[in-house]
Amino acid sequence: MSLTFTLDPAVDPALRDGILDLWTDVSNAGGSVGFVPPVTREAIRPELVKHFAAMAESRTRLLVGHDEAGQVAATAFLTFNTHRLMTHWLWLYTVMVHPRHQGRGYGRDLLSAAEDAARGFDGIEAIRLTCRGGNGLERFYGSCGYKEVGRVPGAIRVAPGDDRDDVHMLLTLS
Repeated sequence: MSLTFTLDPAVDPALRDGILDLWTDVSNAGGSVGFVPPVTREAIRPELVKHFAAMAESRTRLLVGHDEAGQVAATAFLTFNTHRLMTHWLWLYTVMVHPRHQGRGYGRDLLSAAEDAARGFDGIEAIRLTCRGGNGLERFYGSCGYKEVGRVPGAIRVAPGDDRDDVHMLLTLS
C-alpha cells in the first residue's frame, strides 16, 4: 500500500486532530520535529496553530499523506519566503511520517510529493530544510537528493549536555 497525498486539504477538526496525533506520536517516538519526549498534544497545539495561521495568510501550504484507512500518516509544510531577495526558494518544515509506517518508503514518497508540489509553484527553484544532527537524518535527506549546505555545531539543545548540530539541506529543482 502507499499513501495518498493531498496538497492544501480542507482543514477540519478531523485533519487538525490527525496532525496533532501524528506530531505527538512522532515526537514521543524520538522524531526530530521540534519537541523531545515526552510531549502532549496540548504542548504541540500552539505550534500547529502557527502553521495554520501561516496557511491562512497564504505563506504556507500543507501536504498531507493519508494511509489506506484514511488516517493522517504524513505531513510537510511548504513555507514561502517573504524576503524579496529569497522568493525563489521555499522552506520545508515539520516533515513527518507516523512511526507505524516507518521503513516502508513513505518518507521518500513524502519528499517526492513535496518536490512535485514545489515544482508547481511559480518561481520556486529550490527547497531548503534543516534537520537535527545525530540521528542520521542528513544521510536520509542526502539519499533523496538534498545536499548539505551548512551546519551549525551544537545549535540544538535537546537536553542539558545533549547539543546537536543544526544541519541545513538544499534540493535544487532545476
